Amino acid sequence: MTASTPEKIQARHLSRNAYLYVRQSTLRQVFENTESTQRQYALRERAVSLGWRIDQVFVIDSDLGQSGACAVDREGFQRLVTEVSMGKAGIVMGLEVSRLARNSSDWHRLLEICALTDTLLLDGDGVYDPAHFNDRLVLGLKGTMSEAELHVLRSRLRGGILNKARRGELEIRFPIGFVYDGEGRVSLDPDQRIQESIREFFLTFRRTASAMATVKAFRRAGLKFPRRIYRGPHKGDVQWDELDHSRALWILHHPLHRSILLWTHTHAQASRRPSGIADFTRGRMDRPHS
Repeated sequence: MTASTPEKIQARHLSRNAYLYVRQSTLRQVFENTESTQRQYALRERAVSLGWRIDQVFVIDSDLGQSGACAVDREGFQRLVTEVSMGKAGIVMGLEVSRLARNSSDWHRLLEICALTDTLLLDGDGVYDPAHFNDRLVLGLKGTMSEAELHVLRSRLRGGILNKARRGELEIRFPIGFVYDGEGRVSLDPDQRIQESIREFFLTFRRTASAMATVKAFRRAGLKFPRRIYRGPHKGDVQWDELDHSRALWILHHPLHRSILLWTHTHAQASRRPSGIADFTRGRMDRPHS
């Protein structure tokens, strides 16, 4: 903290509240990067040391596990902006700029509001007054660097995925009904109950030509639809729930299911077989991409 920092904090700032914004980008970071979370919460003591009473320090941590790329889905960030806009905040605290925002438009909007309402900003390096040109310049550069860092991270991850795909080693998560066999090839799920359920789904859809009608038919018949769990202690298990409209649309629009639907429809017309999803009707999976 610089020697000039205390001069920026005036009685008018101390008469208002201090808001600490805590965020981690993913739930995995929340559970694994605990040191970062603890450092963010520790800023409460920093506010007290600067003159705020502990009852004036409000922690906003409802965005834990949310990406900072956009403010739309961040309820906590929206609340923070609202409190600052209403003139309730004397200072806004965050361990670093990337905790507050990784999007330049969101960051500069917060800076503008802070400048208009005479609200200070604090991070791990010191206290800033957005109404002052030099502080505004430094904060703007920090925001730009944070957004650029997000772009670099995304590019690095995407490059790794593409490189693995070029080698033919990229495994993707398949929709329910498809699994990798022992040789790494795509095959039908060996669970006959899952096959029967998906077979009934597509046959019903071919008959009704409507996702909603398919859902209603399943509910009238009391049929459940499988869903594989990919996270948590029950990872890999299959859960049976009522089929809903959004799930029916997701299945129908999934590229793998759509390709099989088109392939089998073409072959069914050519051989004058009864319409339906031929792969599941026969109980096996051919190669629809060949």
